[in-house]
Amino acid sequence: MRRCQSRTHYKLKLRPLCAVVLACFAAVGAAAAEPGDGIVTFNSVFLRQLGNTGIDLTQFSKGNAALPGDYLADTYVNQAWVGRIRISLKQAQSGRVETCMDRELLEHAGIDLGKLPASALELLEKSSQDSELCVTLPQLVDDATATFDNGEQRLDLSIPQAMLNRRARGYVDPQFWDNGVTSALVQYNSNFYRNSGSFGANTQAYLGLTVGLNVGPWRFRHTGNLNSSTRAGTAYQAVQTSLQRSIVPLKSQFTVGDAFTDGAMFDSVGFRGMSLASDDRMYPESQRGYAPVIRGVARSNALVQVLQNGNVLYETNVAPGPFDIDDLYPTGYGGNLQVVVTEADGTKSTTLVPYAAAPNALRPGLTRYNVTAGQYRSALVDSHPLLFQATVQHGFTNLITGYGGVAYTTGYVAVMAGTALNTPVGAFGIDIAHARTTLGDHSTHSGQSLRISYSKYFAPTDTNVSVAAYQYSSGGYLGLADAIATRSTGYSQNGEVAGARQRNSLQITLNQALPEGWGSVYFTGTGQNYWNKKGAEAQFSAGYNNTFRRISYGVMFGRQYDLTSGHWDNRVMVTASIPLGTKPRSPMLSTNMQRSSRGGENVQTMVSGSLGEDSAFNYGISAGYSNSGTTGSATGGANASYRSPVAAVTANVSTGSGYTQYGAGLSGSVVAYRGGIATSPLTGDTMAVVEAKDAGGARVTTQSGVRIDRWGHALVPGLTPFSRNEIGIDPKGLPVSVEFKSTSQPAVPTAGAVVVTHFETSNPGRSVIFNVTVDGSEPVPFGADVRDESGQSVGTVAQGGHAIVRGLKAATGELVVQWGSEPRQMCRLEYELADAKNTKAATWANVDAICRAAGRPGLPATQASSSSQPLR
Repeated sequence: MRRCQSRTHYKLKLRPLCAVVLACFAAVGAAAAEPGDGIVTFNSVFLRQLGNTGIDLTQFSKGNAALPGDYLADTYVNQAWVGRIRISLKQAQSGRVETCMDRELLEHAGIDLGKLPASALELLEKSSQDSELCVTLPQLVDDATATFDNGEQRLDLSIPQAMLNRRARGYVDPQFWDNGVTSALVQYNSNFYRNSGSFGANTQAYLGLTVGLNVGPWRFRHTGNLNSSTRAGTAYQAVQTSLQRSIVPLKSQFTVGDAFTDGAMFDSVGFRGMSLASDDRMYPESQRGYAPVIRGVARSNALVQVLQNGNVLYETNVAPGPFDIDDLYPTGYGGNLQVVVTEADGTKSTTLVPYAAAPNALRPGLTRYNVTAGQYRSALVDSHPLLFQATVQHGFTNLITGYGGVAYTTGYVAVMAGTALNTPVGAFGIDIAHARTTLGDHSTHSGQSLRISYSKYFAPTDTNVSVAAYQYSSGGYLGLADAIATRSTGYSQNGEVAGARQRNSLQITLNQALPEGWGSVYFTGTGQNYWNKKGAEAQFSAGYNNTFRRISYGVMFGRQYDLTSGHWDNRVMVTASIPLGTKPRSPMLSTNMQRSSRGGENVQTMVSGSLGEDSAFNYGISAGYSNSGTTGSATGGANASYRSPVAAVTANVSTGSGYTQYGAGLSGSVVAYRGGIATSPLTGDTMAVVEAKDAGGARVTTQSGVRIDRWGHALVPGLTPFSRNEIGIDPKGLPVSVEFKSTSQPAVPTAGAVVVTHFETSNPGRSVIFNVTVDGSEPVPFGADVRDESGQSVGTVAQGGHAIVRGLKAATGELVVQWGSEPRQMCRLEYELADAKNTKAATWANVDAICRAAGRPGLPATQASSSSQPLR
């Protein structure tokens, strides 16, 4: 029968005077210690305790010492990760276990071997012949240190910068690039949209798919979409199918199948064939490109589609008000994008988003190239002639980059030459192209195109001209896509190429930050005119944004041409938003008012916010009023999205005068590999599968909303290829019995890879806090070691005799507590734990126990009650 025993708590106190004296002695001791001896001495006199029990702290004198052997360690040089390297630890001449250096490890660390003294090179040569000899880093490089953390399996090398090879920031040795594992993947983005009213009813469904297979360095990908509507029926469009791999020595990508040319010099066109092209991502981050950001305004819960060359690149639902789309997959450097906005009442507006490439400047010595051969591919024409295109760029000096190229297809040839100049007044790109086209009636047309581009950041005024481009084309000049389209019709008219063709074009993007507190302004615009077409087109938007305390506000004025209606539209919009609370995730109240030159005013008010630890649930409620000049109508709607560990789900509904609308969406990724199946609510071409046994529910800190499933898997898409990506896990909320050897792992995948990041976990048993007293009187000394029946250390005694013990596999057993080398400095305790009702609970069992000193008869069972305390 168990006896209840009252607890007596003994606190270790450090008096203020003792603290001052301790600091003084610590400084003196540090000064007197032998440099690098690695031994730390603790004076237990300053730890006040009751009784005569002493404290043996020798076990802490050498820190986290490692045993000799081979280890796979994350290696850092001056705090920068350089790779996961196999290292060897041996007992050095000093008697301590040290990291042994060889040529391979020195090269991995980036040490310039040519700067080592002759004596160091001799030591390296001897160590290569004598496997027992351990050469340490300080023996080779003055003022260098090597520190191995056994718990984190991490090697930190501190090396003077003068002894290192010059490497660009963000450099990762290609030998650490990971091609990943054999795997199959599916990424999906589905959308359902229905609206009905006096105009009738229409249901539209969309499913965008990317399916793939990875084997070694090879990446098979197929991208397509399935569209279905009540009016147009159901059709599947195959966007592209390709096989790709990285060619590391050439820093290039080899592609077979369907793809797009880069558009840096000639038109970005689709092809079916093969290409070999430089991949800038293989260069360090500090040596590396451009994709447009699409901005617009929706009057209601609207459907937004982005198309390029007849292919649907993107589709999503947006809430009323301004929207930004900044996550388009790149398909080239250039090419107009069509943005179709379908409002809840069925009205559509279509706009063009043009953009120009920044000047083609490269760093000195760098070369970029692209060679493509195959068949022209476009959803807009039926003609698919053979084509060949080759381009090259080379940085000669800091000032000059030269580039040129050639494009050829049946009846067409074009050549281009240009230069990029990096000058104090900005970066200029100047090039000229000559094209010759032969049509079906055997008429020949030749022309030239001159292009001048410019970019500059003006530091004194904080002005950024990010894209400015002017292009002039003569009457006989045709680009590759225009030439093939014209040849498909076959003939000229009155000796001239039929149809409207671009003559002059000007594009500019300007951002200006005002003095602090005054906000910022921006301007984007494009203007162009055509051969064989009267008049000119001009589209632009300009705006001002600022904040006043917690209120954000802005004004925007824009002019755009609506291709659907064939009319110009001038629009003014005012926006304002304010948080409804002071907490970080307080709901946000947003209002926008806009007026159009085509008549009508629109006012929208919305309350939006997020819930959950990862902001996984997002919501919005909106109301609005529109006035077309003759009639007015009120609208209302709501939208919500939830990012589960499996998929992202969206839903929306709205109603107004004469119509109703509702929609839903589902997106995510699925990967199958030898270890099982992993899912994610996010999408991305390059991914990591996280393996962490018994860690179900733990949050992956790398991306919001990603958690480890009950099988110990998580999928993290969107990694940056050829760069170091840090994959982290937050163990908060896991059972205390689950231990992580490390909560962070680096990953350096190649493009399109699925890499496996394994987090070693252990679930050794139950975790208990024993409140231990010796023979029921005094607490066990601070720092005492607790061992199980096999002699394995399972815990340490903290203040007040609280023994923190982990890894108890049995509910009953015996523990040995030892705080010195003498027999009287140890005791034994028997324990009996209550059955754990929920082993997954993040709690510690709290148990009172009497530890019998050696030589005393009777080893009673653990005393008093057992309780649980939440883990803090």
